Amino acid sequence: MSFLIVGSRKLLAFDIDGTILDSNKRPLPSTLEALDALRKAGHFVTLATGRSRFLAESVIRELQFENYILCNGAAGFFNHQQVFKETLDQKALTTLIEVCQARGIDTAIVQLDQSKRLSSFDLEKMQDAMTSFGSTASELGGFSHDDEVYQALAYYEKDCDPLFEGQHPAFNFVRWHEKCVDVIPANGSKARTLLALAERLGIDRADIIGFGDGLNDREMLRESGIGVAMGNASLLVQQEADLVTKDHNHDGIWHALKELHLID
Repeated sequence: MSFLIVGSRKLLAFDIDGTILDSNKRPLPSTLEALDALRKAGHFVTLATGRSRFLAESVIRELQFENYILCNGAAGFFNHQQVFKETLDQKALTTLIEVCQARGIDTAIVQLDQSKRLSSFDLEKMQDAMTSFGSTASELGGFSHDDEVYQALAYYEKDCDPLFEGQHPAFNFVRWHEKCVDVIPANGSKARTLLALAERLGIDRADIIGFGDGLNDREMLRESGIGVAMGNASLLVQQEADLVTKDHNHDGIWHALKELHLID
């Protein structure tokens, strides 16, 4: 497939883990060069990640992002100012936590700048999931109804999916690790917030280019004008994309932007 990219300003959204960071959790030199070229050309760039602000902070700072979509779309920032917020329904979340605890399933709540695990049934399982992207299991804490919860984590394997999918209509359950899912608002997604940001900026949907590799990127790739899947993405994710580039260890972002004629 060939792409004809016209000269209008683009909105480019980049997932973090497995996309803008390599397997060593570092941005490639080619990625840094590409981001600089996009900005100099006047394009609008944003992160679009499942991470919360405190987990994305180092990437935001090092890669000089002023705009970022966090918590799988539950929070959106423009020029470091929050312009979009959708927190989890407190009553439905309380019910979900009770169901998980009754089954011995660990949960954690995620706020913008902190997270708290609510149980300790299987700390090793939690550690395994969280260290997969360079983090660690949260400190044990309580859940207050004053907490603004942007997403939750539930630590269970795929064979437990039927116990939750379709059983809690206030939520979507998005798997990002073999032992953990993100719990997000039923209508929330990276794609929804990205489209809202584009509307705010006066950028047509056709001029949105989304990059990702995970299951939580599928809708963003599908709804963008051009969806770019990294070569390390699963076939299920690649099927949603218009373009599949090289993987996150082999200059995938750079090669895609070259093919799209957005960098020289």
